[in-house]
Amino acid sequence: MPKERACWAAPEMLSATDAASFAQKLEELGYTQLWIGETFGRDPFALSAHLGAVTSKLRFASGIANIYNRHPGAMKQGAYTVAEQTGGRFTLGLGVSSPVIVNKIRGLPYDKPLSFLRSYLDAMDEARYISVPPAEHVPVILAALGPKMLELAATRSDGAHPYNTTPEHTAFARSLLGPEPQLCVEQKVMLTSDARQARTVGAEVMKFYTRAPGYRACWKRLGFDEDDINGLSDRFIDAMVAWGDVDTIENRLAEHADAGASQVCIQVLHPSHGLAAVDYEALSALAPNATV
Repeated sequence: MPKERACWAAPEMLSATDAASFAQKLEELGYTQLWIGETFGRDPFALSAHLGAVTSKLRFASGIANIYNRHPGAMKQGAYTVAEQTGGRFTLGLGVSSPVIVNKIRGLPYDKPLSFLRSYLDAMDEARYISVPPAEHVPVILAALGPKMLELAATRSDGAHPYNTTPEHTAFARSLLGPEPQLCVEQKVMLTSDARQARTVGAEVMKFYTRAPGYRACWKRLGFDEDDINGLSDRFIDAMVAWGDVDTIENRLAEHADAGASQVCIQVLHPSHGLAAVDYEALSALAPNATV
């Protein structure tokens, strides 16, 4: 049986037409789900609906839809609309994002994110939806790193979506979630055996996340110190980005699976261009249908 594998992407560098071709290629390669990031680019619901219309089996997930950007009722409308339009091929990934994005850049209040998310889930459950509903339950997955957010994911949603973590964190998350909830883990990968190239590009990508206190707290729990994080040390980058040949990368993905991940979502970094280009060679080599 082919292995199940998901892809994580924020395809802002692609036109709508090229994004459709990207999704079709993922489906052809056997990827089961595409997680679509949200920062300051496309709306993940509109993009998922567009890509769902040009594919037949590929599932989609928001990774993650920022709860501070939307009223709970509007969030439910978006998720239900895409799920119904795609025949149940949509998962709603929700999260609190970070104060850098929410407060400093968007100018929105960011206070007590855990209690805010708990209240938000209550309000979303109670929100009216009068259109034809999706035929099946729309899964809700919470972005979760720390113990309290993981516990909320276990009790109030279908699972957790950790990002920028390690297999050690995956084991920790599974221990708190219990055996049933989904654990959809993002892992950055780069198909190159050039250590300098991998660490340089990896550091360029990871630098943005070092400003987020939630990530920093998680990394410190994993044993990284201020010097590792601020200096983007080799040890830190090697933990965040699985680089090397196919076998080396596959070993890292297997570590996540062995630690309890129900789905590993690979975010492919281009060895020369980072997030600015799609590395189709790596996507093909790491695909469920790969023959190499």
